[in-house]
Amino acid sequence: MGKIRVAIIGVGNCASALVQGVHFYKNAKEDEFIPGVMHVNLGGYHIGDIEFTAGFDIDKNKVGKDLAEAIFTKPNCTTKFCDVPKLGVKVYRGMTHDGLGKYLSQIIEKAPGPTADIVGILRDTKTDVVVNFLPVGSEEATKWYVEQVLEAGCAFVNCIPVFIASEEYWRRRFEQKGLPIIGDDIKSQVGATILHRTLVNLYLDRGMPIIRTYQLNTGGNTDFLNMLERERLASKKISKTNAVVSQIKARGLDIPPENVYVGPSDYVAWQKDNKICFIRIESVHFGNVPTYLDVRLSVEDSPNSAGVVIDAIRCCKLALDNGLKGALIGPSAYFMKTPPKQFTDPEAKALTEEFIAKYGKKKAESNTKEK
Repeated sequence: MGKIRVAIIGVGNCASALVQGVHFYKNAKEDEFIPGVMHVNLGGYHIGDIEFTAGFDIDKNKVGKDLAEAIFTKPNCTTKFCDVPKLGVKVYRGMTHDGLGKYLSQIIEKAPGPTADIVGILRDTKTDVVVNFLPVGSEEATKWYVEQVLEAGCAFVNCIPVFIASEEYWRRRFEQKGLPIIGDDIKSQVGATILHRTLVNLYLDRGMPIIRTYQLNTGGNTDFLNMLERERLASKKISKTNAVVSQIKARGLDIPPENVYVGPSDYVAWQKDNKICFIRIESVHFGNVPTYLDVRLSVEDSPNSAGVVIDAIRCCKLALDNGLKGALIGPSAYFMKTPPKQFTDPEAKALTEEFIAKYGKKKAESNTKEK
């Protein structure tokens, strides 16, 4: 099946966990259980088939470095779980736009010089899939990069809450170019959103209404620092709120907006890449007797999503192999908080497994024989 050539926009903690993870599991046996990935071999592609072609960033301490060195450069602070040898992959000067917020600019200095030729680099490196890890709130920067990706002819995995795959305009643009996209806003392996959705569905499955609920998150990575700017937080709150509320509305029920709060809450520097989540659900059971649930979850934020991104990358490559275009509905619903169409998580997983079975190795091989 060959390799999957991947470029990364934003060489932060999530990029670090992704690059480390690909190297860590590159020789995993195909029958091995790997935390956080659906299959070691997904549709004919092993984790080790992912190879990186380029990184794009604006931090002067990362631009120009080998990707293997840049992922461990401050302010990156996620856990180092794997030594990554030099990859021969350069981090290029990216576009700033609104990618550098008020608080991030206090700890990051922009690299000098002009923006690199993104389209040219993606073409020259024969990149298949581009992964977007820009900071939350990078609306204009993301849209600018999407234009470069479309022109270069690459698939796109949008891991941040800027609405691309979930917007008809952008879906149509990818369809017109004959390119696949998975988005928006990565859903971690077992993170705040997936836990909150699961608990909500448990209550509804057992005939108990959701009267009031909140999800409060604190962390010490640059994402949480960035979201101290409340205006940059808006899309994140929308994405996380819809991910939970959609499960209630799918049952034909509703919950007043004032009775729901879902979103990042504050920056605690010493937490670094550890995220602490507090979830509360207020309900009633038989006889309208009140019941309350309080949950505390502590996770290392970036590794929690890296395995999901590995699966999304491989699904995008299957789509490229089979000439699929536009948003991939099943994989987007399973991997992302704000997909084009919401499903319950078991439904989304089933759709993704069907996608893999339909477009995996056998399908790709038969297409090759037909040609």
